[in-house]
Amino acid sequence: MTTASQSPLPIDTSRAHPARVYDWLLGGKDNYPVDEAVGEQLPPEAKQAAHQNRQFMHRAAAWLAQQGIDQFLDVGTGIPTEPNLHQIVQGILPTAKIVYADNDPIVLRHAEALLVSVPEGVTDYIQADVRQPDAIVRHAREVLDFTRPIALSLIALMHFIADEQDAHGIVRDLVATLPPGSYLVLSHAASDLYPELAAQVTAEYAKGGIQLGFRTRSEVARFFGGLDLVPPGLVTATEWVASSPAAAPEGSGIYAGVARVP
Repeated sequence: MTTASQSPLPIDTSRAHPARVYDWLLGGKDNYPVDEAVGEQLPPEAKQAAHQNRQFMHRAAAWLAQQGIDQFLDVGTGIPTEPNLHQIVQGILPTAKIVYADNDPIVLRHAEALLVSVPEGVTDYIQADVRQPDAIVRHAREVLDFTRPIALSLIALMHFIADEQDAHGIVRDLVATLPPGSYLVLSHAASDLYPELAAQVTAEYAKGGIQLGFRTRSEVARFFGGLDLVPPGLVTATEWVASSPAAAPEGSGIYAGVARVP
C-alpha cells in the first residue's frame, strides 16, 4: 500500500534540482533541460559516483534487512530508480514498512506509481525537506513504530545542507527520535579524497543554483557521533561491504557508513 495523498506543488523547471540532476547522472529520464545542463558540465566521475552511491544503498539496505530491521525512514529519496529501497528490503522481509521523504514535487508525482509496497508490507511518502525534521518524524510516526528499531537513511543528502543550516544538528535531532537498536545509514561527498574534482563539481552545481558543501572524513564522522559504526566503519562507498571484498574496490569520492543507535 502506498499513501501519498499530498497535492503536488508546481514543478519549477527554471532551476536545477539535486534530485533531478541525480536522476540524470543515473541515466534517468525524469529531469529537465536545466538539470541536464548541470549534469553535462560535470566531470565523468560524477556519473560513476552516483552509481557507486546507489550501489552502497542497495548493499546497506539488504544488510539491515538481513539483521531483521523491518522499518525504514528514507529522507532525500530522490526520483524512484529501480530497484528502490523498499524493493530491496521487502525482497528479504515482505512485511517491512518504508516511509520516503523528499522536497522535489516531481518525486511525489512518481511515488504513487513507483513506490508501491508488496501486499504484506507498507510504503508511504511525504513531501518534506530534511530541514523540517519535526514534520518528517511526525508523519513517519503514523506509519512506523518508534518503539522498535528503525533505519534512518540519508543517502547523498547532507552535502546539500550547509553548516550554517546546522547540518549536524539536523541529523542529531532525527537520530534522537530513534529507539535503541536503530541505525543511521549515511553517504556524503568527500572534499578531501579528490580535492580538484570536488571543487569542479561544487563550482558546476553552483552555476546551476545548487549549493554544495562537501566535507572531510572527520566532518562526515561527526554525523555518527555517539553511535556505534558497524564494520567496516566509515569508508568510501565502494569499500562498504558486509564481508571482505574479493578484490580491491574502485576509487570513490563518496564516504559511507552504517551505525547503530546504542
